Amino acid sequence: MSDNLFGDLPVSTDPGGAQPPLVLARKWRPRQFATVVGQDHVVRALQHALTSRRLHHAYLFTGARGVGKTTLARIFAKALNCETGLVAEPCGQCGSCREIDAGRFVDYIEIDAASNRGVGEIQQLLEQARFAPTAGRFKVYVIDEVHMLSGHAFNAMLKTLEEPPAEVKFVLATTDPQKIPVTVLSRCLQFNLKNLRQELLVAHLAHVLTQESVASEPQALEALARAAQGSVRDGLSLTDQAIAYGGGSVSHEAVSAMLGLVGRETLVELALAIAKDDAQTTLTLADQLLGNGALASSVLDDLARLYHEVVVQSVIGKQPEDASPDPAVAGLAALVSPEHAQLCYQITTLGRRDLGLAPDESTGFEMVLLRLLAFKPELVWAKPATRAAALRAPASSERLPKSLVGRPNAPGVAPPASAAGPSQLTAVPLSSLTAASWPALMKKLSLSGLSRQFAQQSSFEGLDPIRSNCLLVRVPIAALNEPSLVTRVAEALSATLGQSVSLKVSVGPLEGPTAAATDAVKAQALQRRAEESIANSPLVQAIIREFDATIVPGSIRWIGPEPEDLEEPKP
Repeated sequence: MSDNLFGDLPVSTDPGGAQPPLVLARKWRPRQFATVVGQDHVVRALQHALTSRRLHHAYLFTGARGVGKTTLARIFAKALNCETGLVAEPCGQCGSCREIDAGRFVDYIEIDAASNRGVGEIQQLLEQARFAPTAGRFKVYVIDEVHMLSGHAFNAMLKTLEEPPAEVKFVLATTDPQKIPVTVLSRCLQFNLKNLRQELLVAHLAHVLTQESVASEPQALEALARAAQGSVRDGLSLTDQAIAYGGGSVSHEAVSAMLGLVGRETLVELALAIAKDDAQTTLTLADQLLGNGALASSVLDDLARLYHEVVVQSVIGKQPEDASPDPAVAGLAALVSPEHAQLCYQITTLGRRDLGLAPDESTGFEMVLLRLLAFKPELVWAKPATRAAALRAPASSERLPKSLVGRPNAPGVAPPASAAGPSQLTAVPLSSLTAASWPALMKKLSLSGLSRQFAQQSSFEGLDPIRSNCLLVRVPIAALNEPSLVTRVAEALSATLGQSVSLKVSVGPLEGPTAAATDAVKAQALQRRAEESIANSPLVQAIIREFDATIVPGSIRWIGPEPEDLEEPKP
């Protein structure tokens, strides 16, 4: 077994011993289980099966491109046919192992379903499967990209997959298991290969370059690993390209130019311009980036990663254990609220997805940046208790993020003298609240999500006889009786009623009217009004008579404002 933890050099097939030049992805393709990177869960299962002799007749390897599906299939075939016996680790030196590596082993058949997808090719393969192995212990059929087979080809395989000859093993590989019929899936042992984590892929690339005596920079390897997106083969191919681009070494500057990446300093500068609402600087930087050869997709990817770091910094106060502190991220986190950073992350990722729909790259990129400038959340990052305190005693606007300063409806910003804030409202006497007036009050509250459902589904039970300013409310399900929801509704009520109130919530069947029920009654009344209007229309009646037409039930809907003479639903 090789001492190399990441990969073996291929066995030379040249009688004179000269090794032909190979690309890194082929040169460092693992040839033993011990050298497979990042797929320990699959390797362990296969080795246990080999050791215990509990072998299935069909295996399915799924996963993204370049993570080792056909590589594992080839190593498994060597373990099944190694001349040292049925072992958990092939020797790699016997005739069978060397011939499988070279693609000359007569009992190892590897086909690409993308170019051999018809029923004729599969029937021919299955005909050959009936015969005993010629040179090895097992016949191993590897079908790559098996999801490309036609429906008839899959049907032809079913019988053989269910009852194959004892000396035949099938290994199917695919990047899209959803396209494989369930009748085939149920006849296979399925293993899902994972994309490699970035740090593991960086370590692998560093090891390969050390063995190849190629100088490299850690930042360059991190950029290559991110671009590879968890694919070992893509990572090695990009590294080959970087060596050629950099003239024999892998530097961060060369890799950034090759991949169209943007420097960290420029990226932070762009994020700061967006946070400060500086549209001119933002667009100027965008023009400079594209003019210097950066790809809009790469810039948006890096910007999304930066916003992720900002959110992590804001929420937990530091970066993860394996990340070094970054003062620039801490500065951005102090300037950009977590809500704003979350929104920026979403805008950036969605804009990255839609770049292909833009008229051109520059237009799409600038529109994403303009969207980042245009949209900002109105909420301030604070715990419920902090928000309640802010409601009772509005804070100075200097404490708010700059994106909220000066906005008339921003939390904590004092309203204009002509506007009526919570402290200026005439307090509504709580004794005037009734079950009948509760639905209309709930509709006035500015709520969303589950807190809005609380308001829509709740009924008023009365005032707490013990605690002043405490309202008794009932909701139909326990999921609405969450402390955070109750707090948000209580805050909204306090702002509307002009005084601080609290809620005591119970769960059970509702006895009083709710906003949802009154809305439903109103919707029914509008529907009846719409149906009557259509049915009584002379034009509609003429069409029915002339063409023997009928009105399709459920096809009529009220469109437009509510009629003024529509009566309010009675509780």
